[in-house]
Amino acid sequence: PWQRKRDAVSAFLVLLWPDVKLATRSGGGAALALCFFALVATLVPLGIGADLKLLARVAGGILWVGAVLAALLSLDRLFQGDYDDGSLELIALAPLPLELTSLAKIVAHWLSTGLPLTIMSPLLALLFNLSPDAIPVLVLSLLMGTPAVSAIGAIGAALTVSLRGGGLILPLIILPLLSPAVIFGAGAVAAGLDGFSPAGALGLLGAFSLAAVLLSPFAAAASVRLNLSG
Repeated sequence: PWQRKRDAVSAFLVLLWPDVKLATRSGGGAALALCFFALVATLVPLGIGADLKLLARVAGGILWVGAVLAALLSLDRLFQGDYDDGSLELIALAPLPLELTSLAKIVAHWLSTGLPLTIMSPLLALLFNLSPDAIPVLVLSLLMGTPAVSAIGAIGAALTVSLRGGGLILPLIILPLLSPAVIFGAGAVAAGLDGFSPAGALGLLGAFSLAAVLLSPFAAAASVRLNLSG
């Protein structure tokens, strides 16, 4: 049993690190997501104006929406490359369960996209005049909530992997499902800004994110099998 577990972990890492390297290399999507996030956070204050109180009030919602949209830019690549070159069929037939393969791709997307977006957020929060007390809440909410973006996004990517123009359909599928994460994440920041405890919103966000990460590998694997059998 221990040998099987070690083999499964080794196979999981073999699938994980190449995806991280592909995402972080030039043109891989991670840099594009960070640039998009920075542009959104830069342009919105210019459009709103110099009302610092208003900027601080909308900071949580704008940064959360920007992070979700930035993460969407690379979600369609989770399974697309493997599907186009035929390796996805081999992966589906490998001894490692397809559910673990899906989990590896979710983790790789979060490490290359969600985590860097979270790390960048405190700097961008300064553009919105967000108070020092609310910035840690913003970072914690993104740290807890961005895994749900990668997890739910993997389901959409698996559903649209065989469709032409699937990248255009993908946001329509997953954005409604991600609305709880945006609501709870922005709500936690607003509570911290107002001097209230963000624990309630963060608890709901954590529960939603945990459920998404636990359930999405099974849904994504089922979607991949459906596309491969079609």
